[in-house]
Amino acid sequence: MDKDFDKKVGALDPKFKEKINQLFESMHESVSMLYEAATHDEKTGLYNNKFFETMLEMEMEKAKRYQQKLSLLIIDIDFFKRINDTYGHMKADELLAELAKVFMKEARKSDVVARFGGEEFIILLPETDLNKAKKFAERLRQATKKNKMLKGHELTFSGGLTEYKKGDTKLKFKERADKGLYKAKDTGRDKIVAVK
Repeated sequence: MDKDFDKKVGALDPKFKEKINQLFESMHESVSMLYEAATHDEKTGLYNNKFFETMLEMEMEKAKRYQQKLSLLIIDIDFFKRINDTYGHMKADELLAELAKVFMKEARKSDVVARFGGEEFIILLPETDLNKAKKFAERLRQATKKNKMLKGHELTFSGGLTEYKKGDTKLKFKERADKGLYKAKDTGRDKIVAVK
């Protein structure tokens, strides 16, 4: 709060002043909760697709303007329908949340990790070339295989990876990563395919 406001509130009755402070705290909490709900996926705690799209635009603009590297990884859980059918939706949701934790543990603060759809995730890697992005993607795969809960349910994923090219639109950039994902699925799953 600014100093003028503090001075004005300071002149008030202490009980009234306390009520005003409580009101401001409550408003601040509400705004924080609204922001969280608007930008995050409720099942995984990751960013939602809408927020991701905004960040993608910003990072692509930075990559273009400052000739920075930028990579994109799209991930799809292998045979997730089978997991859903075998263990039920509650367990499937638990596994999604656990996988999200693994992703967040491996990601840097500057990476943007989002839930893209049902069992799809999308990760934006600023200032990261394709080789570094491949290493990151492989770390994710290995961390998933080491996680007790995910390993116990034989959860694996396939992924498509690409690097930003000059002249890319959001659609072109995502389509290239998507092409890698489909190739990974068509050639046996549980792998990452990079597309230049």
